[in-house]
Amino acid sequence: MFFFILYRMKRVGKKSSAAFHEAGQLILGAHESIEGGIYRAVERAESIRCTALQVFTKNSNQWAAKQLTEQDIANYKTAVLKSRIRHVMAHDSYLINLCARDRTILQKSRKAFIEEIVRCDLLGIPLLVFHPGAHMGAGESEGLKKIVDSLNFAHRNTAKCSVVTLLETTAGQGTTLGYRFEHLRKIIDGIESPERIGVCIDTCHIHAAGYNISGEKEYEDVMEEFDDVVGIGRLYAIHINDSKRELGSRIDRHEHIGKGTIGKIAFRCLMQNARLLNIPKVIETEKGKDLHEDVINLAVLKRLARRGKSALQREGGSVA
Repeated sequence: MFFFILYRMKRVGKKSSAAFHEAGQLILGAHESIEGGIYRAVERAESIRCTALQVFTKNSNQWAAKQLTEQDIANYKTAVLKSRIRHVMAHDSYLINLCARDRTILQKSRKAFIEEIVRCDLLGIPLLVFHPGAHMGAGESEGLKKIVDSLNFAHRNTAKCSVVTLLETTAGQGTTLGYRFEHLRKIIDGIESPERIGVCIDTCHIHAAGYNISGEKEYEDVMEEFDDVVGIGRLYAIHINDSKRELGSRIDRHEHIGKGTIGKIAFRCLMQNARLLNIPKVIETEKGKDLHEDVINLAVLKRLARRGKSALQREGGSVA
């Protein structure tokens, strides 16, 4: 079976990342469609020179999943081996709610989550990103406890799988949990197999949740808070998205890089943060079938990775 190298985040101090970026080693990509087969997502990512990729392993809006055939798995692994892609992560179905108040939905969610882990394991995808869940009126404390129970149940039932499940930060819309770093810490502390749990930061989501990263100092303060509460060693992936809505709106609406309310300074700080060099970063913004929007967003992020602070300030935060 083909396996990807799974990086644990390492502290690399304040050493400049210029040489790393100049070598073209950014771990950067996008979420791509699996229409026509999961291997087609790899081909799409390769066509726009991604080195990281996020996929669904099934239809994200359906409970049922078509079983992966040996040919499906072989096609996918062959496509990855032939590509420049170094990191692949999957995102679970949007229907799954690991702290659902309705018992039937909770059972379906737990079963579906286990299936997602197994599918990732079969494909050799090491990371599975998921939204913690919505408590639906049961209260945050009860919801967090139920998420812990669901994850421990899933991990016990996939003990032979090496897939690491990643809590994604959320905007906090409705009764969704995961919009505070303390929520993530509470869940992590309750996990029986700590090697099976990590975190994925979504820039749009933390902005909407009220974490201000729009300025250099603000960005540093938020990352320091994340490190203090969660621990940077738990960060396995980053979703790089701008936000259509304002800081603290609690509304999850992704926008193209530099076109939203976060601003490019935050993305420059993120792309030039030496401590995050080994963390795969993917965009999740809307795109057409020709992937033109992905090309533009990735180009902006690559320029930000190279562009100096003074140049950005002269342009008023714009690199376009």
